[in-house]
Amino acid sequence: MPTKPSIYEPEHEDFRATARAFLDKEVAPHHEQWEKDGIVPREVWAKAGEAGLLCFDVPEEYGGPGIDDFRFNAVLTEEITRIGASGLGFSLHNDIVVPYLNTLGTDEQKRRWLPGCVSGETITAIAMTEPGAGSDLQGVRTTAVDKGDHYLLNGSKIFITNGINADLVVVVAKTDPEKGAHGISLLVVERGMEGFSRGRNLDKMGLKAQDTAELVFEDVVVPKENLLGELNGGFVHLMTELPRERVSVATIAVAAIERVLELCLDYAKTREAFGRPIGAFQNTRFVLAEMATEAHIARVFVNDCITKLNAGEVDTSLASMAKWWTTELQKKIVDAGVQIHGGYGYMNEYPIAKAYVDSRIQTIYGGTTEIQKEIIGRFLGV
Repeated sequence: MPTKPSIYEPEHEDFRATARAFLDKEVAPHHEQWEKDGIVPREVWAKAGEAGLLCFDVPEEYGGPGIDDFRFNAVLTEEITRIGASGLGFSLHNDIVVPYLNTLGTDEQKRRWLPGCVSGETITAIAMTEPGAGSDLQGVRTTAVDKGDHYLLNGSKIFITNGINADLVVVVAKTDPEKGAHGISLLVVERGMEGFSRGRNLDKMGLKAQDTAELVFEDVVVPKENLLGELNGGFVHLMTELPRERVSVATIAVAAIERVLELCLDYAKTREAFGRPIGAFQNTRFVLAEMATEAHIARVFVNDCITKLNAGEVDTSLASMAKWWTTELQKKIVDAGVQIHGGYGYMNEYPIAKAYVDSRIQTIYGGTTEIQKEIIGRFLGV
């Protein structure tokens, strides 16, 4: 098998060893139980914070290491995916929500929120999707009415990752409904605010250990100091930060693709049919050859995106390309992997079965494949 293209330096591989040791000890032995429970215990977050696995880019003055290098995020994602620990919400926390706080927050907000995010005592979520508004953010119905010294927040959100555990939720709400997309703001809702409640922990097809919830806001008094970024600037803030989210999803996808390839290679070498390993049959070899080739292409593509992200050169179009193409490829490859495993591929005790159901959401969240293609088409001027 060709050597996997790498953009990592010795310090990233040292971090990989740290992350792998933590995950093998604190996560792998327990994840099956967490899937039954439908949630990851909060103490795991605190242990991850203590091990230095959270919020790499938070400056030292706010308790973080101050390392603005997405390669560390990618290494952690790869190691989490390696053991199939799809319940951990670390990627959402590290790659998506905390960067909003880090980029848009005032000094006071950062001092108030970021140290807990780094330590794992504060778990974060972002609430965009609503029962009637998914990829179309302009369709958001949640409102925040200016009441002088606070906003009165009303509405509901659905499919919110880390929704049960979250202590801080960045909520997308309309502060000036007449302005459409340019009347959206970001408000930070904190655990314990009166009127803020959580619905059920949603019963999903996959990602069973990940707490995904409905959130309800009924006359929640949100102090003015919890406005994140500019008033009515939420749509621009989201468009600025979404490319990072989409590269993060693509990183998960390519790591999952590589893991599925490894599972299939191991199975093809050991499973026998008609007196020989199934990998000895031409059809299986050809399928594996295609999988290996596409995995290599995906890795080169995502490595390029990560490099450009670090340099501040990833635009919305490129991020959308990475997101849709790698996640659709993930679906294709994991489906082929189930076929290679035959009947065993349909058994939950085999990792390929879990990889199959966990993969299906990838082309949906973070903006559907169809939305990504629409974005790219607009950039092409058509």
